[in-house]
Amino acid sequence: MTRLASALFNRLVIIIPYGWLLVFFLIPFFIVLRISLSSTAIAMPPYEPVFSLADGLAGTLDKIRQLSFDNYVWLTEDALYTNAYLSSLTIAFFSTLMTLLIAYPIAYGMAKAPSGIRPTLLMLVILPFWTSFLIRVYAWIAILKPEGLLNQLLLSLGLIDTPLVILNTNTAIYIGIVYSYLPFMVLPLYSALEKMDHSLTEAALDLGCTPISAFWRITFPLSLPGVIAGCLLVFIPAVGEFVIPDLLGGSETLMIGRTLWNEFNSNRDWPVSSAVAAILLLILVVPIMIFQRAQAKADGEAR
Repeated sequence: MTRLASALFNRLVIIIPYGWLLVFFLIPFFIVLRISLSSTAIAMPPYEPVFSLADGLAGTLDKIRQLSFDNYVWLTEDALYTNAYLSSLTIAFFSTLMTLLIAYPIAYGMAKAPSGIRPTLLMLVILPFWTSFLIRVYAWIAILKPEGLLNQLLLSLGLIDTPLVILNTNTAIYIGIVYSYLPFMVLPLYSALEKMDHSLTEAALDLGCTPISAFWRITFPLSLPGVIAGCLLVFIPAVGEFVIPDLLGGSETLMIGRTLWNEFNSNRDWPVSSAVAAILLLILVVPIMIFQRAQAKADGEAR
């Protein structure tokens, strides 16, 4: 009876997360995919479904055979969408890189700090989450605008003669993304560095390595799981970010999140916007799946 209960518990533990993914990921994705294969219509909702369960099995199969991928073809023909994808990937990549460069010293310092103050340092990293994300982004508008706090400080110190134009530029977007997602990079890095055996670094120093060499040979390789996890946690949401580009980047900002919003709300073209969302999801999910498969294969070969 105990073995049966244990087996049922183990199956339940596996079923719950997969059920969560099914309900909140796969089903919404297939709904978006279905809309992306539809055609635009002046109706509510503004599209003509290509198939429906009300058509019956035979009617549904017949309509599936007649599916059209015109919306996806349209995305390849219009440079707006290609440029939006490339711009989003570029901004997300460099934002992730800058976040990593800033977060690594913070996480390393937290891991090397006395154990008594580590909880306080960890709380300070999490502290921004206690405030609304939208309010924090709005605060950067007050800081970066021409008459904002940053320009007033630089002018009072005599470092500049005229206010800097930062707001409504890509620079403001980078600042907003790095600031907003910094905790997502610090936490996995700290987790990896805090568990590291620091005696390995001491042994490398005793064997003649310089501190820099010991860092690149010992510390950084051991922290790679945290680096990868942090980069994924920052890069994935940054690609589809909408609030930060909209508030800090201005109307000229070209990112896929703003493009999606314009297609859904301004142009009322749900099929095209659904196709944009489906491709964005594939761009993000497929490389992650390939990486995880390669990582699992490498772990299997190592064992």
